[in-house]
Amino acid sequence: MVKKRERKPKSERLPEVLILKKEDTPTLTAVLARRIQDERAARSWSLQEFALRSGVSRAMISKIERGECSPTAVILSRLSGALGLTMSQLLTDAEGNGSRLRRVDKQQIWVDPETKYRRRSVSPDVGMPLQLVEVELPPLTKISMPAAAYKFLHQQIWVLDGKLRFWEGEDIWDMNPGDCLQLTAPRDCAFENPSKSKVSRYVVALVVRG
Repeated sequence: MVKKRERKPKSERLPEVLILKKEDTPTLTAVLARRIQDERAARSWSLQEFALRSGVSRAMISKIERGECSPTAVILSRLSGALGLTMSQLLTDAEGNGSRLRRVDKQQIWVDPETKYRRRSVSPDVGMPLQLVEVELPPLTKISMPAAAYKFLHQQIWVLDGKLRFWEGEDIWDMNPGDCLQLTAPRDCAFENPSKSKVSRYVVALVVRG
């Protein structure tokens, strides 16, 4: 059963980027850097215009595009929202393979370098509006996302394992395994795992608004 409480979340500030370490995967970083640069170029945006639209500093965007650093989930959501793309689209090579079947070993996995939030893009990349994303949120971790990242999406959240506290504007939803929440109009939100020891695992279903 979903329990709703009314309370305002505490303001939080997460690091914008982290300098890459040797153990980071260069292939995904390179794909992400190229995708962001290509999408910006396709819109004929300067770094300054992209910075204004996304709320991410020009210097940080430049470093990300050069593959010198890896953005956190918060920064990635701001960039994708400004581009009108989902995070899954931004993390996937633009060419793709056009297959209707995406086997588990081919599903793109991205890990937030700061919190170790783990995001798996489940859906095939054949251009359909429905996208499924599986997320694993470590214990005592909270990821904040701006409303701009969801302004063009319909979303539902389905909890598979552990507990999930979802902050939607001033509303807070405490969710258990099996619970499914339909999101309303885009608001600043946050995903929180209140457990001290158990990973929160959930699926986000996204449909791009027509």
